[in-house]
Amino acid sequence: MPGAARSTRPQQGDNMSDDAFALPPSVALRPDQPHPARLYDYYLKGKDNFPADRAAGEIMLAHDRLLRVVAQENRAFLGRAVKYLASEAGVQQFLDIGTGLPAANNTHEVAQAATRDARVVYVDNDPIVLTHARALLDGLPPSQIAYIQADLRTPRQILDDPELRRVLDFGRPIALLLIAVLHFVEDRDDPYGAVATLVDSLPPGSFLAMSHVTHDLDPARWKRTEELYRQHGMTAQSRTWGQFDEFFKGLELVAPGRQSIVKWRPGETLPEDAPTEQDVSCYAAIGRKP
Repeated sequence: MPGAARSTRPQQGDNMSDDAFALPPSVALRPDQPHPARLYDYYLKGKDNFPADRAAGEIMLAHDRLLRVVAQENRAFLGRAVKYLASEAGVQQFLDIGTGLPAANNTHEVAQAATRDARVVYVDNDPIVLTHARALLDGLPPSQIAYIQADLRTPRQILDDPELRRVLDFGRPIALLLIAVLHFVEDRDDPYGAVATLVDSLPPGSFLAMSHVTHDLDPARWKRTEELYRQHGMTAQSRTWGQFDEFFKGLELVAPGRQSIVKWRPGETLPEDAPTEQDVSCYAAIGRKP
């Protein structure tokens, strides 16, 4: 199952050693424990991962080689979604939760290519992402971009963070991005409540963009994937079309509505070797708050 990260921008020549980055003593890095963001980075053949992530990744890929394709398609959807929101919908503010490890074509890069004044706040719970974010944000206008280390499961912590309020104006529309992250929030942690809290805080005219793994098309495959994630200390829960749809309750879906991620505004005609809906097993949609 793809993780909450997007991709990677390598800072070292080789894979990370346990002391590759200087982090505050209070941060629990846990290099011995696989993390979804670093595992996702491994699927995308990045270098920002630890031996534990790579070992878990090999087990996952032995079970399902298409996990790399799922990760790639989520990455592509992020770019298309941000481009639509900034270029067509006129959104200038973005709250990207579960942003993961930075790469080329990050949210702020795509958004600012369309509108120079775009503002972005990144949120992730992996301390390594914090380290990369510091380097990524260096030299960028602090009035336009910020990073918060927080968890989607504690939405009030995100909304009450002074950095969020400093960068984003809650009097104007905001695009909330939840790309490949909610399948790591199990029902017991109330994902619907978390999303509702975030969306309720947004002003009218705001948007929710989301992608989410589903087991609708291949139940046995994703049941086993979830089991493997849990065996490695990570939460995982794929959801049905109807369960995905519930996250958009009260929102107006943007055309083409809820779709397989490979069919959400793919642009040019899909090549013959494009992944199938079953290959990717992931839904995508954007909804507008009236």
